[in-house]
Amino acid sequence: MITLLKYIQSLGEKGLTFSRHIGISGIFLCQVLIRKPRWQKSFPLLIEQLYFVGVLSLIIILLSALFIGMVVSLQGYNTLQRFGAEQELGQLLALSVTRELAPVITALLFAGRAGTSLAAEIGLMRATDQLDSMEMMAIDPLWRIIAPRFWAGLISMPILTLIFDMVAVYGGYLVGVKWLGIDGGSFWSNMQAAVDFHADVINGIIKSLVFGFFVTWISIYQGYYSKPSAIGIGRATTKTVVYSSLAILALDFILTSVMLSAW
Repeated sequence: MITLLKYIQSLGEKGLTFSRHIGISGIFLCQVLIRKPRWQKSFPLLIEQLYFVGVLSLIIILLSALFIGMVVSLQGYNTLQRFGAEQELGQLLALSVTRELAPVITALLFAGRAGTSLAAEIGLMRATDQLDSMEMMAIDPLWRIIAPRFWAGLISMPILTLIFDMVAVYGGYLVGVKWLGIDGGSFWSNMQAAVDFHADVINGIIKSLVFGFFVTWISIYQGYYSKPSAIGIGRATTKTVVYSSLAILALDFILTSVMLSAW
């Protein structure tokens, strides 16, 4: 009986701790969003973070998109060939990439590259008392440090997703048309006929915006509230990857269900 009570007590404590973190993260996000922008000073900070968050993530996005498009094309050709429908490869490739692969894989790669970088950078600022020093000098760290990184992550995600779309389709074209010998006209015409701009491309961009919102939110929150030590920074980066990946996969299921029901 005592063991059971202790188990229930531990579950309650974990539930309260989880609820507390959710509340703190929500308040933290609201504080970032309601900060009044100072366009003359904020714009250079935003451009700088767009470079570190978006541009520096471009290489891994390009390489991943190219190889994923090639793999999808190769696997799709082998499957479609059994039914004599290999000319539909362009349709299969485009729908797979725009609907699911581009937003999800881009978000996962973004979380692993940019998300961990944001968490570690902000956590290091916390550990070296840089954030506290800004507050002592009457500089709001949420405006100076957090807000530019948040908006840069939100802006970068859909752009990286569109780049992923184009490069993955090109990689599939190289394998399907140039290597396997599918007719190029059929490849592009079937793709054009099957892909709907709103139902496929726009919905993929909407997914990427949602993923970018949550990944960046998790990253800056974990870094800002990390313990000021090397272990704390390490745990913050680990939590960023784990929580972001789980959030991306869960949100992908929810968004896909909503979008399918709306078609």
